[in-house]
Amino acid sequence: MDAVVLAGGYATRLWPITKDRPKMLLPIGETTVIGTILDALEHDSRIDDVYVSTNQKFAPDFEAYLSESGFEKPHLSVEETTAEVEKLGVVGALAQLIDREGLDDDVVIVGGDNLISFDIGEFLDAFEATGEPTLAAYDVGSSERASSYGLIELDSEGRVVDFQEKPGEPRSTLVSIACYALPRRALSLFETYLDDDNNPDEPGWFIKWLQDRETVRGFTFEGAWFDIGTPESYLDAVAWYLDGGSYVAPSADVSEAAGERASSVFVPGSPNPTQGMLVMVPESQTYESDLSVRAAIRLLMTTGMSHSDDVIQLDDTEVGGGAADH
Repeated sequence: MDAVVLAGGYATRLWPITKDRPKMLLPIGETTVIGTILDALEHDSRIDDVYVSTNQKFAPDFEAYLSESGFEKPHLSVEETTAEVEKLGVVGALAQLIDREGLDDDVVIVGGDNLISFDIGEFLDAFEATGEPTLAAYDVGSSERASSYGLIELDSEGRVVDFQEKPGEPRSTLVSIACYALPRRALSLFETYLDDDNNPDEPGWFIKWLQDRETVRGFTFEGAWFDIGTPESYLDAVAWYLDGGSYVAPSADVSEAAGERASSVFVPGSPNPTQGMLVMVPESQTYESDLSVRAAIRLLMTTGMSHSDDVIQLDDTEVGGGAADH
């Protein structure tokens, strides 16, 4: 079995922190968003090769990360895009990757911006029990939240019987997350789907199209799931992963020397930005000032606005007496 980890997005909703950094490489404690997924795939003996699908802009970042990670299974697979407007869409990128890499085996596909609490091994067990296309699903428990995602309904046998893509009036709160297992025979269907001029972007539309043609099963789980697409969802994911704790990367420099320059300061905070956890990105620096650094950076992340008293700017950022470049 092969695995594909989707890491080709440009994460514009997370700018400026992801303008020059892929969101899959944002830190989650001592690891990264994508690192949690790669670690699970690395340790499952059923997975032979892992293809990390990304774009030309961020390919060097992933090359550097993978070369230092110690993982043996991942290979970088690069689509020929460099900006948001050139995106192939998730389904389009998958079809291109299948052809480019010559995939010819069962495959598990995971979104590289997912932080999940379930064991991927258990998901693969469920897939192998039937050999039918299988997707992971999580109940968000709220129609308001559900309306932002692809939703499914299952029958008593765990088969998908209905699908809605970001509906105005949700019939379910069960979200299809970006985690799919497909048998080898289904790989050619991506081209068939695209040849019929179907939506190349949202994978949910492919699942709906597939569900109309054959049995698709759902694997439900409890616990936690975070789709890291906004500053708030990222902060929530970090808070859950650290369980209220703190983490400062060993290479980060925390200093009281006001007025010195810092590089790549990035300090996500807790929902209360002046209390709780503190996360420092590797090789970053920050400084003590009258304005809480956590509050300052969180303000920058969530609004991109400047603070009228202690200056915060997107470029050449200055936080109180200390300065930082992004």
